[in-house]
Amino acid sequence: MKLVTWNVNSLNVRLPHLLRWLEENPVDVVCIQETKMTDDKFPAAAIEAAGWQVAFSGQKTYNGVAILSRLPMTDIVRNNPKYPDEQQRILAATIDGIRVVCAYVPNGQAVDSDKYVYKLSWMAALREWLAEELARNPALAVLGDYNVAPEDRDVHDPAAWVGEVHVSPREREAFQALLDVGLTDSFRLFEQPEKAYSWWDYRMLRFQKNQGLRIDHILLSGPLVARCTACTIDRAPRKWPQPSDHTPVIATLD
Repeated sequence: MKLVTWNVNSLNVRLPHLLRWLEENPVDVVCIQETKMTDDKFPAAAIEAAGWQVAFSGQKTYNGVAILSRLPMTDIVRNNPKYPDEQQRILAATIDGIRVVCAYVPNGQAVDSDKYVYKLSWMAALREWLAEELARNPALAVLGDYNVAPEDRDVHDPAAWVGEVHVSPREREAFQALLDVGLTDSFRLFEQPEKAYSWWDYRMLRFQKNQGLRIDHILLSGPLVARCTACTIDRAPRKWPQPSDHTPVIATLD
């Protein structure tokens, strides 16, 4: 089974990219973030015609998450019951015995902003809920755009990012707190190339210069860690015309 996370940064714009990538890559579950559309606009028919079941939770202009699956989905839950929130950032479903959570963590904007406070409180509530989910579902996978680069090696130039969101100590502590409930960053289970990133700013040729961050992660519980045989970042879609600023991350389970 292959699990994928991808922030598409507007499904309205990136639907052809998504369908192309799905056709070219034999995967089983895809969690997408930033669909940026209301549910009535979601292109369910096009995705289902390509052979996928789909669950989605959206809003106008911002946020929005979806789960695509080759297999039936049950027990679908929108949002975090521990954190009432109008922003559509979480979707969960059970697929072939695995509890899959698709999460779009708030950006945080700046460390002195209200949005940073919101981000930290959101992540604390996520941790509380995931601890309960893990108790109920030993096979748990939490995929998404976390908007946190966990370590300096996940940042192209750590010195340039000091004091910025995505790398601040409190965000990294909040990310570690998620791991501490019993989850593991699947990418770091394996030897990886240096300067491996999943997001690059559109400006200043950041992708061409590989000046990015690794902020898209697949966190796995112990039983899934034991089954995980690979975790990779596919840079190819970032090279396509009008790409998302993120690219897919794929974890393979035997």
